[in-house]
Amino acid sequence: MDKFGLIGYPLGHSISAIIHKAGFESLGINAVYDILETDPEDLVDRVKYLKHNNYCGFNVTIPLKLPISLFVQEVDKYADIAGAVNTVKINPDKTFKGYNTDAMGFKKAIPTSINLKGASVALLGTGGASRAAVLGLSELGVAEIGVYTRNIPNALDYMAYMRRKFPAITFTAFQIDAVRDLSKYNMLVNTTPIGMLGRSADMTPIEKNVLETLPDDAVVYDVIYNPKKTLLLSNAEKLGLKIINGLDMLIYQAISAQEIWFGRTPDFNAMKIAALENL
Repeated sequence: MDKFGLIGYPLGHSISAIIHKAGFESLGINAVYDILETDPEDLVDRVKYLKHNNYCGFNVTIPLKLPISLFVQEVDKYADIAGAVNTVKINPDKTFKGYNTDAMGFKKAIPTSINLKGASVALLGTGGASRAAVLGLSELGVAEIGVYTRNIPNALDYMAYMRRKFPAITFTAFQIDAVRDLSKYNMLVNTTPIGMLGRSADMTPIEKNVLETLPDDAVVYDVIYNPKKTLLLSNAEKLGLKIINGLDMLIYQAISAQEIWFGRTPDFNAMKIAALENL
């Protein structure tokens, strides 16, 4: 039986095992998917465990998407550009190849009716999910991204990297605590964990009075999927704004991971039904 898993910390909120198992079943593949909670300081031991216990591949989530890069021998173009790895294939010789399927998942979850060519986007956060979002947004043709962060000095490397990788996009950094006016943006994207179940579900990264400054036709996209509707999305919906939660992104990135592992595409609907039954 093939073995796969998820590493990250904390993982109490994760429904990845449920989604992947539904995908395995849709493909008729006999495989298991283990939730392997891994504190960053235990990453070296976890990598050894995965290598020596016959795992075929694994997914990576917060806060290990950047540090896992130190343990992969090869990366795909998305992981290279994003500088973050969320899917690993373990080769027969026990070497690791890293991939980033978050960027594809992020992009595919945006309905085709939403045109972002030439758009301005407000992006909250500078972690691995933020990098994947920028990659997806670049492929959709956005012209400008305002990056909102708690610590601008710490974000300087991130900003320099993004400007180098995506010269067609204008990047500007802002202090997230000082945000007052979002009227220039066509979309707001939250890639921070603020609002996630079990961590800060009663919190929002942007207060409702600031959301009110978005244009009436703006879209609010929260990459968090649990809860299905974060306080940010609930407030945006009350204002009549279009909303996108992180569930479809989660499923599409899982589909891309299984395509990497098996060379076949699992059933989206089966995976989404399984997810919704467990949220």
